[in-house]
Amino acid sequence: MADHQILIVGGGAAGIATAASLHKRDTSLKITVLEPSMTHYYQPGWTMVGAGHFKKEETARSTASVIPSYVTHIKGTVASFQPNENTVMLEDGKTLSYHFLVVAAGLKLDWAAIEGLEDALGKNGVTSNYRYDLASYTWDLVRKMRGKEAIFTQPPMPIKCAGAPQKAMYLSCSTWTQAGKIKDINVSFCNAGPVLFGCADYVPPLMKYVDSYGINLDFGHNLVKVDGPNQTATFKVTKEGEDPQMVERKFDMLHVCPPQCAPDFIKDSPLANEGGWMAVDQETLQSTVAPNIFGLGDVTSTPNAKTAAAARKQAPIVANNLIAQMKNAAMPQAYDGYGSCPLTVEHGKIILAEFGYGGKLMPSFPWDSTKPRRSAWFLKKSVLPWVYWNAMLKGKEWLAKTTS
Repeated sequence: MADHQILIVGGGAAGIATAASLHKRDTSLKITVLEPSMTHYYQPGWTMVGAGHFKKEETARSTASVIPSYVTHIKGTVASFQPNENTVMLEDGKTLSYHFLVVAAGLKLDWAAIEGLEDALGKNGVTSNYRYDLASYTWDLVRKMRGKEAIFTQPPMPIKCAGAPQKAMYLSCSTWTQAGKIKDINVSFCNAGPVLFGCADYVPPLMKYVDSYGINLDFGHNLVKVDGPNQTATFKVTKEGEDPQMVERKFDMLHVCPPQCAPDFIKDSPLANEGGWMAVDQETLQSTVAPNIFGLGDVTSTPNAKTAAAARKQAPIVANNLIAQMKNAAMPQAYDGYGSCPLTVEHGKIILAEFGYGGKLMPSFPWDSTKPRRSAWFLKKSVLPWVYWNAMLKGKEWLAKTTS
């Protein structure tokens, strides 16, 4: 007999939302969440911390306070999966058995992949809104900017919230514009990829801001080394038809988005695809390895934007499909790739990018989603944090329509 009816690996946004959605549909289910962290973060808020609109403490709560009372919480970290035996081994040597498994393990921010970065962060003008303790340093650097060179980086895809590196850039530029400094600062967006944003419909409105702020777009620029004391960044520059070159750039402020990958215990597991991500059907979110396993959130192989909004949509789909699988019934739900990226293009205005698989526009509201709006700023600043804490994590599936 398995120890756990439903075992959820990961107590972040996707894991807790799934537990809540399962309980909403069947209160008799026995749900266990495996999560080692003591603190739960509202990560979409870190962009606002880096722009002076939130205090970092507003984005953090204890894990114990957000895990529902009807869930058994085990503090532990996965060492390996044995899908043929329906077991998970933990780093402390314990083995957990299950009837059904949900993997919502998030992804790994690979700071160590950039030489010198870990030692440089938090001083000498090197920062990142991708870390709780650094987002407020971003705001300090922006407010006190006295130098000439500001560089914002983006690594190869996939990354969580693909718009976040340029959100930091636009809000910094907006601050410098308001302070009358922008004309004296060289702002560069060093992007390892070939395009400004993956969904083409949003590129023209974003380019208007790039032009108005005077931002230099440096595509094919992948950050590989940071020398903090000397304030030098080294990029591997790749241009079509040319051999890659190493280029050093001086900076006064460097905002880094780290390379990202699946956690090691996923990459090295039988659940992973060739790229290391958890292999799932992109519509049902069922594992391609075992029918009693589902995955959602940043850890999966699905070709959607890795955002909290995607997890919000995926959680009720996994809940519906898992319960159907328990009953040997047809799965009623299909994920359409929905993701949302509120692009903070200036203080007080946002382009609310919403799109699904293939870059299909999927606006939630009856407006042109490519236009910057004050109402979208209100949504990002005031509505979505409340929805996250009080609805998404509690099984109230607002902004996440399902058929059951």
